[in-house]
Amino acid sequence: MSSRTRPQARTVKVPAGATTVRIPRQRGRRQQSFVLVVPERPTLTSQALRTVGRLLWHHRLALLPTGLALLCLLVAAILHVTAPWAGYLLLAAGLLPVLALLAPPLARRLTSGVRAWQWAAASLAALMGLWGALAVLLGPLAGPLEVLWFLGLLAAYGLRAVLRRTTSKEKV
Repeated sequence: MSSRTRPQARTVKVPAGATTVRIPRQRGRRQQSFVLVVPERPTLTSQALRTVGRLLWHHRLALLPTGLALLCLLVAAILHVTAPWAGYLLLAAGLLPVLALLAPPLARRLTSGVRAWQWAAASLAALMGLWGALAVLLGPLAGPLEVLWFLGLLAAYGLRAVLRRTTSKEKV
């Protein structure tokens, strides 16, 4: 049996999971070329990562407080390692909203509801500034700072829920 008539496919090793396609031998002068496209099946890991990515992208606004909290934790850790003196600057910057509220309003008299919201927002900003200062000075996971970080995250989600409920959903 000559090598031209012997089938070569039996001697070719095919890796496990690969698809083999037998293409008949083209005869004659006018052999047409062809392109065979075999799509590669994604692995289970890539499918799972793609699904998680789609879910995170779909719910990105709901996960915004978590992303910001993780960013604050990461920045505090980097500043703790590189420049722990920056904690003193964060302490001064964190107290600025409370100091601004101690000054009397210049333009007009505010209602008690608006003033309460201002004080709540200023105290939350001061608390987060104090957390940032202590996290940079001592480390973000030192002592009760991790509990304060988690409580700040819960407060951010609570504030987000309240603000979503009180704002109108009309599109202008």
